[in-house]
Amino acid sequence: MSSTTTWAVTGMTCGHCVASVTEELKEVDGVTDVQVDLPTGAVVVTSEAELSREAVEAAVTEAGYQLA
Repeated sequence: MSSTTTWAVTGMTCGHCVASVTEELKEVDGVTDVQVDLPTGAVVVTSEAELSREAVEAAVTEAGYQLA
């Protein structure tokens, strides 16, 4: 069963920001898809199982941004 969760990410301003966040999140174990809406900062993560906030936050922080 897959899980889809929407997270709010602050600090993204361009396509490069979106690519960085997407790349880091796709490296998290179990993540199958990442969709980023730049204007709203919404990041929809689809994964094989529910992800912990810590796992998502670590990936977003590694990309240089913050969870709201």
